[in-house]
Amino acid sequence: MADLNIGLSENARNSVASALNATLADTYALYMKTHAYHWNVTGPQFHTLHIMFEEQYREMWAALDEIAERVRALGVFAPSGGKALSELAAIDTADETPPVAASMIENLLNGHETLIRRVREGLGVAEEAGDAASADLLTVRIQIHEKTAWMLRALTQ
Repeated sequence: MADLNIGLSENARNSVASALNATLADTYALYMKTHAYHWNVTGPQFHTLHIMFEEQYREMWAALDEIAERVRALGVFAPSGGKALSELAAIDTADETPPVAASMIENLLNGHETLIRRVREGLGVAEEAGDAASADLLTVRIQIHEKTAWMLRALTQ
C-alpha cells in the first residue's frame, strides 16, 4: 500500500487498527452468538426474544463492515476468516447445544459488557493517538452496546 499521509504516524495507525480489530472480533463473536440464539430460542418469551435478537444481530452485522472499513482506512488489513477472528476475540461463540432463554439473555448480557470494556480500551488508544474518527466510531459502539445491555438486563429483573 502506498504511504499514508493522514496525520497519524504508522505506529499510531497500527495501534488503533489493533484495537479496532479486537472490537471487530468481539463484535463478530457476539453477532454469531446472537444470531444462533435468534434461531434457537424457545419458551414463553420466544416471540419477544426472537425479534429482539434479530434487531441486535442485524445492528452488529452492519457495524462489522463499518469497523473493518475503518481498519482499512488506517492502512491495515482487517482479520479474515473465523480462525483469525476467534483468536482475537474475548467473547466465545454460542455453544453447540442452545441454552434455555434465561441463559441466552445472561450470556448475551455478559458478551455486551465484555465488548463494552474492550471498546473502552480501544477508545483510549484512539484518543491517545489523536484519531478522532476511530474514537467517534468506538464511542457510538459503546453507546449501542450499553443500551443493548440495559435492555437485556431489564429482562432479568
